[in-house]
Amino acid sequence: MCLLLLVAVVVSATMGFMQIPAATVLRLIGHSLSCSAGDVEVDPVIRAVVMDVRLPRILAAVLVGGMLALCGTVFQAILLNPLADPYTLGISSGAAFGASLVIVLQVLGLTLPSTLSVPIFAFAGSIGTLFTVLALASEDRRLSSTSLILSGVIVAAILSAAIGFLKFIADEQVGIIIFWLMGSLSGISLQNIFLLLPVALVGMAVCLFYSRDLNIMATGERAAATLGVNTVRLRWILLVTCSLMTALCVSVSGIIGFVGLIVPHLLRHLIGPDNRQLIILSTLGGGLLLLLADTVTRAVLPAEVPIGVLTALIGGPFFAYIFKKRQQENG
Repeated sequence: MCLLLLVAVVVSATMGFMQIPAATVLRLIGHSLSCSAGDVEVDPVIRAVVMDVRLPRILAAVLVGGMLALCGTVFQAILLNPLADPYTLGISSGAAFGASLVIVLQVLGLTLPSTLSVPIFAFAGSIGTLFTVLALASEDRRLSSTSLILSGVIVAAILSAAIGFLKFIADEQVGIIIFWLMGSLSGISLQNIFLLLPVALVGMAVCLFYSRDLNIMATGERAAATLGVNTVRLRWILLVTCSLMTALCVSVSGIIGFVGLIVPHLLRHLIGPDNRQLIILSTLGGGLLLLLADTVTRAVLPAEVPIGVLTALIGGPFFAYIFKKRQQENG
């Protein structure tokens, strides 16, 4: 999977309006990784296209897709529900509300630098939603999956109505809000990569540390408690960790749904339910899926389509398939 992802990165960097040989891409990447002095003998325009435009976007696709799939794996393990993903708890709705709010404030005359304020407001909206959902579910001392999902649905419904009101206020500028809600990696910069990378590494380390406890938890809460697993503390730690990762992804890329649903579900069928393997492979698989989807929208289609639209077109039917299959299994 890791080798496949590396090949996909190189191939994706060759594709676009300007076709660039894979050997040139490898020379530029190798020269950058070696940190050697002097410039490699490559046309400056090609160097700028690869190093300043395509690679930041490709790395962002890998990191965002990997984190969303990782969070989906953990949410499904915590909630013991194959339909759970980073959006089940309403985190995306919170980010969408935060971004829509700052756009409307700008329309009403409040001067804010959009490149800075939209991600910050989206991040704040996501975190606020997370703690609201946890506060609603905290009356259930066991913090059960049913309470968490119901709390997420309630908060998401309220925020959806609030976003609709903000669209009404935005009037002619409503297109900006709609475009952000559809998700895109077109505005990614190196600063975003420097922000995403450490969070992805730390988040993955935390999830891997508790992967054995997640395996035990799958046998049931009572069995896990008798084996010494504090299920409430485990849920709190992993929910906060994964929600922070999701919030960061949404704040830099907009709403990109279903990656956290599709990848863990497929891998669970292929390699089994061991979370120690699923966490690593889902991260790689999520990065690969979003990179392929972004390459299609950027370099294959005649006009760039927001990536959230493509993932929704793939993930929507897949979600319906899982839901129907689950109904048949329970029936």
